[in-house]
Amino acid sequence: MKNPFTLSFGLEPEEYIIRREQLDYIVDSFTSENPSNYSYLISAVRGAGKTVMLSTLIDLFEKRKDWIVVSVTPDMDILQSIAAHLYSRRELHNLFVDAKIDLSAFGIGVSLSNSTPVYDISVALQNLFTELKKKGFKVLITIDEIVSNDNIKKFAGIYQILLMKKLPAFLLMTGLYENINNLQNEKTLTFLYRAPKVYLEPLNAFLIAQSYKRVLDIDNTKAKKMSELTRGYAYAYQVLGYIYWNRIIEEKQASELDDILDEYDATLSEYVYEKIWSELPDTEKRIVSLLVKNGEMKNIYIRKELSLTDSQMSVYRDRLKRRGIIDTSTFGYLSLILPRFREIASFWVD
Repeated sequence: MKNPFTLSFGLEPEEYIIRREQLDYIVDSFTSENPSNYSYLISAVRGAGKTVMLSTLIDLFEKRKDWIVVSVTPDMDILQSIAAHLYSRRELHNLFVDAKIDLSAFGIGVSLSNSTPVYDISVALQNLFTELKKKGFKVLITIDEIVSNDNIKKFAGIYQILLMKKLPAFLLMTGLYENINNLQNEKTLTFLYRAPKVYLEPLNAFLIAQSYKRVLDIDNTKAKKMSELTRGYAYAYQVLGYIYWNRIIEEKQASELDDILDEYDATLSEYVYEKIWSELPDTEKRIVSLLVKNGEMKNIYIRKELSLTDSQMSVYRDRLKRRGIIDTSTFGYLSLILPRFREIASFWVD
């Protein structure tokens, strides 16, 4: 039997936990009679499950007959990709041909008799979306791991035009905090930056334990302990399940959880934590270093140790929280939220 857990990023594993509340929130918002929002940005730390959640949402909307899903990436010509995708859809092609929308100038389709080719991609998309609106279709555009580049800048301007004309264009994006923060510094991208953000919360501890119990055939005590080791971090949930499955089920080794901690730590470090650590700006890295050395600390002690003002500390605290690295739920205190991060990062801290 194949291991139902995975170490690979971007793939929807056989065994995963759905964030039902946040999924329903987005679906209900988009499908309401008068949507309050036409775009959402899903943000979280690396390995928190952004891509898996996006894939789940794509599956849900693709099952709806009146929705068309178009998935693009920031490194492609987004506007032409959307036009090409819509024009090539079998159930839509005749609709566009009958409306005499000629996109041959973009290498999309063929020249149509008695029609003038469209040479402006903005006009082309407006024409396509207008015909879709007449037939009751809605389009969901998805962008995984958004970054600030020329493709996104061009897309942002045209997308805003589509919304201004009340055309059925919906947008779902995922991104790391640092990439989303970069959008704020681009005047042409403030529209995307202002898109409502959905910050992924840790997975439910009870659901993790129930998953381990069912799939790995273990008792409540061990399932609970394994759940606690993940601290709700989606990638840790996959890693621990993957390692346990290989050790106990496939290799049939009689191992306790303590026996697989080294492999668990090594995998988290190599695949995620080293990257997270290397991308931290200097001051944020110094704050995390103090938490690695001392564990939970009072906010005021960190501020004094690093000679930061209240306003500076507030900014850095918020950034680390948005990055998904620290927990601020206990008033006046900061602590590390990622599982085993303190143990692993202790090798990098002086």
